[in-house]
Amino acid sequence: MIGTLQQPNESDAEMQLSERESILSELSPPFVVHQPTRQTAPFVWCSPHSGRIYPRAFLDMVRLDPLALRKSEDCYVDGLVGSIASLGAPLIAARFPRAYLDVNREPYELDPELFDSALPDYANAQSARVVGGLGTLARIVADGEEIYARRLPLAVAFERIDMLYKPFHAELSAMLEKTKRLFGYAVLIDCHSMPSNLMAQHGGPRPDIVLGDRFGAACSGVLAAYVRDRLTRLGYQTHMNRPYAGGFITEHYGRPARGFHTLQIEINRALYMNETTLERTRGYEKLQRDLTALAARMFAEMPSLDQGFAPGQEAAE
Repeated sequence: MIGTLQQPNESDAEMQLSERESILSELSPPFVVHQPTRQTAPFVWCSPHSGRIYPRAFLDMVRLDPLALRKSEDCYVDGLVGSIASLGAPLIAARFPRAYLDVNREPYELDPELFDSALPDYANAQSARVVGGLGTLARIVADGEEIYARRLPLAVAFERIDMLYKPFHAELSAMLEKTKRLFGYAVLIDCHSMPSNLMAQHGGPRPDIVLGDRFGAACSGVLAAYVRDRLTRLGYQTHMNRPYAGGFITEHYGRPARGFHTLQIEINRALYMNETTLERTRGYEKLQRDLTALAARMFAEMPSLDQGFAPGQEAAE
């Protein structure tokens, strides 16, 4: 447990200052946005977990080696969907890694075991994600190992939330609002990856891709069915909502009644990378081509699919 390990040598103020300076020097800007010359499709694509810049102040706090830390990354997902802007839709990708800060959580989904003082009243310390060690600041990496050598001052969390989390979501919100103004509705495709042993842990066959729409609450069923059908035609075994129905981003931005639709895509890492060495395999280029083809087809066929996407319309299901 973190509480039994060494206490910080630095003062809370020193750690907060080191955190701020590290963010300013290494994570400015905190994300990249790939914009099309002209947006021609009502889509925004997002890669919130593919960041791979590990700030020096963070590395000074952890007990794990860099390879162990990277097991939580959605490695190369930003590259897999990197051609989206050339097709007419924007893509936002975080530069910071998930083990450092997770923007697919509520802003203050904080783990009381991780900090050296009591959490504020507005923190959500009881969610299933926090209990599992995977809050806004994760306590563990994907294989269950503790990240930090010691408890952290709350000020460190607030620096990351204020300087990285809030700007990321402000930009993503602005991109969606702009898209809705242009087209009458906006579709967010939230892109992730999953370990290949996932379904073995859940007692079922291993899917290639899992689509999540919060069991129909986050986007039009027309869109979810269309994407699943296209992926199946491309040869991918595709599941809906199990075991991933969508995280905070899907739940927060998926508001079909207001014209905002969100679909999460989880990609099996074995399709494109070696999960031990984290190197890309020959499958990377094929998957990249297929995802680009999927997006191009979606963008081209959207006008014939958009019944029920704008507010006040009824879905043609």
